[in-house]
Amino acid sequence: MGAEISKPEDMSWGTLGSLRPSPNFQAGRDVERIQDALAQKDAGSLVRILTNRNNAQRQDIMRIFSSATQKDLKAELKTVVSGDLETLMLNLMMTPEQFDAQRLRRAMEGLGTDEETVLEVLCTRTPEQLRKVTAAYKTQYNRDLEKDLISETSGDFTKLLLALLKKEYGKGNIDQDVNHLSKELSNKKSDSAPWIEILTTKNPQHLANVMDTLEAERDQRVDEALQKHFGGLLSGDLKLGLKTLVRWVQNPGVYLAQRLQSMKGGVVQDVLVSHCEEDLLRIRVAYLKETGTSLYSSLQKHFKGDVQTVLLALCGAED
Repeated sequence: MGAEISKPEDMSWGTLGSLRPSPNFQAGRDVERIQDALAQKDAGSLVRILTNRNNAQRQDIMRIFSSATQKDLKAELKTVVSGDLETLMLNLMMTPEQFDAQRLRRAMEGLGTDEETVLEVLCTRTPEQLRKVTAAYKTQYNRDLEKDLISETSGDFTKLLLALLKKEYGKGNIDQDVNHLSKELSNKKSDSAPWIEILTTKNPQHLANVMDTLEAERDQRVDEALQKHFGGLLSGDLKLGLKTLVRWVQNPGVYLAQRLQSMKGGVVQDVLVSHCEEDLLRIRVAYLKETGTSLYSSLQKHFKGDVQTVLLALCGAED
């Protein structure tokens, strides 16, 4: 089995990511070790190997494993791991767009919709990432993501989600956008259209400046203004959507750190898998500031066994 070593250009990683590519990575060597671990039903070794590789390296491992054995590594993992560990390991073996597509599908399956998960994915992903997620959703489920969002939601909330799905990062005029939103907040009858249009068509840094300027002019937090302005029982989802989007725009790290504070297994696993190679260092800093406890310590307290080992590997280190 040939030992494939990653090229230097494959070793780059997000400067705010906590999980780095493994240096001197050899997919063939890893596959041999994984075959041994599978034969011995050694979950610990599988965890150690796969959590110390970034996603691109894990994709290489799956490809080489399939070529060498004519078997699907994900199916083979199921013969050794089970329960929450199985879910977590299979999530790690997906590409980022496949994982986000799965999160969206699960959030909309069955009775009710997990609006917060849908919003997290649509708010935090770039336009290019969302195009890939939409394509992966179609491939994995033979379903249209836009149609499913329309089917599972209603009214202005649907309009917001579709605008987020198709968002573009254009430039804007800060004073003009602040004036539009301030004027809308001053109207007795609330209108979501200006918020949706501005918040889904401008780049995040511009929007952060708009929100800061709007708060300074009105001497009120934007999320508090939205809470009061969009009242009534029928606007609950819309209000949640706009407030979530504003919170993410103003401080992505704080928004995701607050998501983690519940320490709910599904939320924690989703955020760590989704962000360990992008911006988990920023989230860790925000979590420590928000809670007074490091994310690493919180994971040690709330999770056990191999699941804890995986999550700590994704988290990276104590702060």
